[in-house]
Amino acid sequence: MLPWLVAVSLFMESLDTTILATAVPSIADALAVPPLSLKAVMSSYTLSLAVFIPISGWMANRFGTRRVFSGAILVFTVGSLLCGLARNVHLLVACRILQGCGGAMMVPVGRLTLVRAFPKSDLVRAISFMSIPGLIGPMLGPVAGGFITAWLHWSVIFFLNIPIGLVGLYLAWRHLPDFRQPHSTPPDLVGMVLFGSGVALLSYVLEVFGEHSMGGAQIAALLLLAALLLFAYGLHAEHVPQPLLRLSLLRVRTFRTAVTGSYLTRIGIGGMPFLLPLLYQVGLGYTPLQSGLLQMPPAIAAMCLKFLLPGVLARYGFRSILVTNTVLLGVMIFGFATIGIHTPVWLIVLQALVYGFFTSMQYTSMNSLVYADVSADSAGDASTIASTAQQMAISFGVAAASLVTGLFLPDRFHSTAPQMIHGIHLAFLTMGAATLVSSLVFRNLRDGDGRSVSQHRPDGAPA
Repeated sequence: MLPWLVAVSLFMESLDTTILATAVPSIADALAVPPLSLKAVMSSYTLSLAVFIPISGWMANRFGTRRVFSGAILVFTVGSLLCGLARNVHLLVACRILQGCGGAMMVPVGRLTLVRAFPKSDLVRAISFMSIPGLIGPMLGPVAGGFITAWLHWSVIFFLNIPIGLVGLYLAWRHLPDFRQPHSTPPDLVGMVLFGSGVALLSYVLEVFGEHSMGGAQIAALLLLAALLLFAYGLHAEHVPQPLLRLSLLRVRTFRTAVTGSYLTRIGIGGMPFLLPLLYQVGLGYTPLQSGLLQMPPAIAAMCLKFLLPGVLARYGFRSILVTNTVLLGVMIFGFATIGIHTPVWLIVLQALVYGFFTSMQYTSMNSLVYADVSADSAGDASTIASTAQQMAISFGVAAASLVTGLFLPDRFHSTAPQMIHGIHLAFLTMGAATLVSSLVFRNLRDGDGRSVSQHRPDGAPA
């Protein structure tokens, strides 16, 4: 039951994100803004996750995983309701941030509960099994988004989370284990201010960069301030007993490699869910429903691979899989830059299927490697750092993809379809190159790394 409970939260998040991505052009038209300007609606949610995830571990230890997880689902559901009621971009972004506050406690606490409930030898299988229901969201989301956009009002996209959230709230309160630490330390409020401010400021700079709303000197000053805040947090974390993010874990080689490699890889592929609907709808002229159908193959391929991945990792090892797979992912992103108005649909579907296989293998491998050499007592801190880095990378990936596309458009407010296709193609090439570079990080792994989470023994003992 536990993997399915966590999967409910993953389903809500993935459904919300994939539905919204498909509806971006229609929402932009309804709110009278350029499609690229809606990157803030996409990235504000993941940015909110990155800012508030670090406190989720302390919240779970202090108040218990059941109470925090249930409260997170409630906040996410209320945020979804308010998003559906918003009628301008600024209010929609604010409500997405509220959604992110719930999501920041929802998925990480659920994953932490999973890590504490299962031995390392069963962790890959548990994570893979947990991800299957969560992958239904990406499979149904684009089609549901296309259908809602075509036949209903875009606000229904957010209202769908309400019944799912209520079911998840009931199941969590009834069945979720209640792990906690009765003598938890006080929260690191200073660290939260330093880290949260630095990340939020850095994301804001990426949002406004290229929109001519700020001069170069102002942007440089904000970047410097963000860097100083994050550097100050690094110094602060070395001198407090229980920091917000326990950066000393980065001394563990496999953990450092998994987090760093995952961060760089997700920047490269994080903008894909934002760019593909723009390519299909604005560039190629497909309807929202057709665009949604074209985004189903990656989710279907990813779901099928979940059954094979534990055996593949056990046979070939994390180093071989991650180095090779990251390169192939970069090449596949390059391949999307060849899609144009004359590209047959069957070829687009084939590319999407292959891309889905590689993406699923990458995500599960990176997520599992995080816990390979981390002690059980440090699992919560490891999960917090990994989840924070993931959400930061996704937020920055969306911002970077939009920024690169906008830089190659002569007029981002009134671009023609061929101009949009050209800008998106160049963004694909940039994102693919970034993904290729990230493969170098995984070369630091050794052949036996990750064996503790990929080798399964029937008695449940560590391999």
